Amino acid sequence: MSRPDLRARVESARAQREQEGLLRRPRTVELMADGHRLVDGRALVDFCGNDYLGLARHPDLIAALTRAASVDGVGSGAAHLVSGHRGEHAALEEELADWTGRQRAVLFSTGVMANLGALQALLGAGSPPGRGDALCVQDRLNHASLIDGAQLAGAELRRYPHADADAAARQLDARPDHPALLATDGVFSMDGDIAPLDRIADLAEHYGAITMVDDAHASGVLGERGSGTVSHYGLYGRWDIQVGTLSKAIGAVGGYVACSHKLRQLMEHRARPLLFSTSHPPSVTATCIAALDLLMSDEGQMLIERLWENTRLFKSGLATLGFNTGISQTPITPVIIGEGARAMQFSDQLFAAGVFAQGIAFPTVARDKGRVRTIVSAAHSRGDLEEALNIFESVGRAMDLI
Repeated sequence: MSRPDLRARVESARAQREQEGLLRRPRTVELMADGHRLVDGRALVDFCGNDYLGLARHPDLIAALTRAASVDGVGSGAAHLVSGHRGEHAALEEELADWTGRQRAVLFSTGVMANLGALQALLGAGSPPGRGDALCVQDRLNHASLIDGAQLAGAELRRYPHADADAAARQLDARPDHPALLATDGVFSMDGDIAPLDRIADLAEHYGAITMVDDAHASGVLGERGSGTVSHYGLYGRWDIQVGTLSKAIGAVGGYVACSHKLRQLMEHRARPLLFSTSHPPSVTATCIAALDLLMSDEGQMLIERLWENTRLFKSGLATLGFNTGISQTPITPVIIGEGARAMQFSDQLFAAGVFAQGIAFPTVARDKGRVRTIVSAAHSRGDLEEALNIFESVGRAMDLI
């Protein structure tokens, strides 16, 4: 009996995606100011980036990075628990804890690593590695890193229909003998809607479960001073773990887990992405501190308000044109086309006309929910948004989408 050829399977999978018109390649992108990017040599209005507040090029952040790099160099040289935990890291963790209303916070290299590390530490507590008996109940549309984290921890993963708290309760009822953790995105990255954290908190209290939210797309966007969905719902004291990213609205790179002092101690001993990853360069950490300081200022509040003004203008314009924008409640606004190949074609035509908005298709979204995802920034001017809406109208009519 001959062994199946893995190389042939790999090529078949690649060829099938090409045949379906879904094969993409990374474009060469350079960051420009004021809501534009230079993409493959062309200046376009940008709706692909996650730089919600336009902080990636803010002079205060650039100055903080430059100062720290001149003193501390360009790398920390070790993981946090070896010799890589510098004063800047400790200061940033303190600021993150204060910002989110938590006892403590712990830094990870990315938001993905923060999710993987937190779930591994929590769901595997008291069990051999990969053989936990914990139950992890998650929204079906959660980010891949939440799903992967539960599976890597060896937990029993049960997923409920999107935003359906009653279905989540049924999943908890099905395993009354398992310690449980409820995990959800705060803002869902493909549809732009906000999770019902208030109802999930009620469930957790009733069933004695731990709660965890991935606030990657809510950090800097929702809540007091952009502190996230727990603040948005007023759930201080009722929510256990808040994960966020420093790579989107904060304008730099990294992830964090904001939690209790005891949960932080557990992660310091069990979260493998923390234990085996070199810590951030101190210059990046200083940049994040500058970003949080700015968020606490009047300028930061002004940027958040401008983000939401731009969001309302752009959503209203798309709706007036007749595009389907789904259930979005945030600056993430999908333009739902349906067939994946058609969504990719729409994206390509927008690109040719001057708008950078990537097409998204199965398996990232359902087969009949292919879309172009747009993300508005505070860096967009009113003129940028009006120009983009005119292009959406022109391309949409040419393709008989509206």
